[in-house]
Amino acid sequence: MSAPTSSTRAILAALAANAGIAVAKFIGFVVTGSSSMLAEAVHSVADTSNQALLLFGQREARKEADALHPFGYGRSRYFWSFVVALVLFTLGAVFALYEGYHKITDPTELTSPAVALVILAVAIMLETFSFRTAMKESRPLKGDASWWRFIRNSRNPELPVVLLEDTGALVGLAFALAGVGLTVATGDPVWDGIGTIGIGLLLGLIAIILMVEMHSLLIGEGATIAQTQAIRAALESTEHVDRLIHLRTQYLGPDELLVAAKIAVGPRVELATVAATIDAAERNIRAAVPAARVIYLEPDLDRALSG
Repeated sequence: MSAPTSSTRAILAALAANAGIAVAKFIGFVVTGSSSMLAEAVHSVADTSNQALLLFGQREARKEADALHPFGYGRSRYFWSFVVALVLFTLGAVFALYEGYHKITDPTELTSPAVALVILAVAIMLETFSFRTAMKESRPLKGDASWWRFIRNSRNPELPVVLLEDTGALVGLAFALAGVGLTVATGDPVWDGIGTIGIGLLLGLIAIILMVEMHSLLIGEGATIAQTQAIRAALESTEHVDRLIHLRTQYLGPDELLVAAKIAVGPRVELATVAATIDAAERNIRAAVPAARVIYLEPDLDRALSG
């Protein structure tokens, strides 16, 4: 069995943390009756389900190419990440908004709020562990870019999903902590409902961001600017390539880039030399951008010179 990838390690850390947190939160809800605690418990269940879906997507992506899918199943990771966004919205955001509205319109007193506060504090520590793991595994891919730019530009779907989920979980826990804390301080259970509404709005915002990003990956994103420049340089530096006529790229999966290009060669170059030039160009591209695994190069006459 191959070693776990950085995204797999981040998913497993989040899965373990959220499963334990969900159980603790449900116990806290049963003891206290806090709607914030219930919303957070459902949020953790959604997150746990999402991590399972991400792992399933990775497994599906490893299936061999076949006649129906000649380029393989790499985009399965994008699809299941999109499903994660839908689950986060429907199971997390909608439920929290409903529960918050119910709590505000029909407030009920909390029982044993100290239990809720302790559970939330423990949950924050566990979520922090998951968040730190996701950040650690993401840094090599992020490079010098900001975290927001990494989330927007990453072709790896799982790490941005886990980062956003963990961020939402930590902020949501802060909302729940504030809601329960203000309820205890003021004696007014409406604050618990307000905290729950805040959790729902937060989850809805994160779900929308994920939907937009995963939609872009699903319909096909090309190489990054840096990768495009590297591919162009690799082609133009290949012997007997006079110039690059056009270049098209598209990610078939997070780790597999399709490169299609038309290159100009001299009018008197022999066929055997053209074939060797294409082989050399492919080697140069793969050396510059290892993700470029599927390459199609079309040679053409440099009509600017032949004319």
